[in-house]
Amino acid sequence: MYAVIFGRSGCPYCVRAKNLAEKLKTTLDDFDYRYIDIVAEGISKADLSLSVGKPVETVPQIFIDEKPIGGCTDFEALMKAQFNIVA
Repeated sequence: MYAVIFGRSGCPYCVRAKNLAEKLKTTLDDFDYRYIDIVAEGISKADLSLSVGKPVETVPQIFIDEKPIGGCTDFEALMKAQFNIVA
């Protein structure tokens, strides 16, 4: 499983998502992730909207195996349901 987290510095939900990804990386053998700072990379919310397929108003936007799953709370709920791992 490979996650890509699009976020920005100073965003508490982005920090939570990144921390959960770090926890998953140490807990699950087949999990890895990449964190992309949208400001540093010059990615706009409009750019993310094209990838997600609907308007994006907030970050983080998280993709698992190239499929958009939503934001931090969606990521937390999915990991809890699949692996019983909580942030």
